[in-house]
This record gives sequence, C-alpha cells and structure tokens, in this order.
Amino acid sequence: MASGSQACRQLLDVAWQLVREEGTEALTLGRLAELAGVTKPVVYDHFVTRAGLLAALYEDFDGRQNQLFAQALDSSGATLDDRAQVIATCYVDCVLLQGREIPGVIAALSSSPELETLKRKYEAIFLDKCRDALAPFAPGATVSQAGLRAMLGAAEALSQAAASGEISRDEAQQELLATILGMVNRSRG
Repeated sequence: MASGSQACRQLLDVAWQLVREEGTEALTLGRLAELAGVTKPVVYDHFVTRAGLLAALYEDFDGRQNQLFAQALDSSGATLDDRAQVIATCYVDCVLLQGREIPGVIAALSSSPELETLKRKYEAIFLDKCRDALAPFAPGATVSQAGLRAMLGAAEALSQAAASGEISRDEAQQELLATILGMVNRSRG
C-alpha cells in the first residue's frame, strides 16, 4: 500500500466498498485491514478507532459533496431558480452517487456525541453556503435558520427515498427544488 494520503485514500475506498457490500455494522478496523491486505497497525495509524474511520468516511463524503456543490454554484446562473436548482440537484445526486452506504454512516455518526458534533459541524458549513447562495433573493436578504434546517431535513429525507428506490431521482430533486423556492419566497408579499 502507498504511503500518506494515497494510502488513506485507498483505505477509504476499501471501507466504502465494505459498507456497500456488507453494511456499516461490518465496518471494523480489523475487517478493513483484512480486506485492504494490510496489517491492523496500518489501519489503526490512519484512523485510531472505528469512530475515527466513520468520521473520515463522512468527511470524505462531505468533501466530495462540497466540491461538486461549489463548482455547480460557480457555473450556475445568478437567479433564485438557478441557485435553488443547483442545491436540489447536487444534494440528491451526491447521496445517490454514494448509494446506500451513506445512510448507514450517517446513522453511525449519531451513535456518539463526538460524531454527532462532527456531523452538525459539516451541516452548519453546508447551511451557511446555502444561506449565502439564497439570501440575495430572500426578503430582507436573509434566510431563516429554521427554514434552512427544514430544507436540510427535506433534502435528507428525499435523497434517502430516492436512494432506496421509493421515489425517482427527478421526483426527489423537483420536490426539494419546490421546498427551497417555497422557503425563500415564503415571506414575499
């Protein structure tokens, strides 16, 4: 296995594969070492604990999501519809890209106060980006925290429903778009 960030990337890729094939419950540092063909100390050097591995997986997911989101916002038009469409499309697509693995990782993150704090930190960063993208179109150039939290809840639920096949990708994106537009337009006369 390569050293440094390349080795970490390879371990994360194997961890995602493990979660995809066997579920989050099967994700242990020992099992990861076995599947990656390395010794346990190599895995422990990178992640220290299972919680550290879960945090690294979530950070990996969030990093990809933020990169796609930033690129899409930069190349989008400067209208409310364009910005809301970017948020809806990127959120749903990112969850679908990660497939069924991310719900298990997110659920596991809620299993400890430290991991829940990490999840909340990344949610706050995402919500701040959404606020910045949408506020210019809102009355008084402000979007409420309650509205942003409602949008995030809808985004999570709709994305998970699309990932499980309950609804289509397009249905999830269109409903999230309507939710975002409604949130921003709600207090317009």
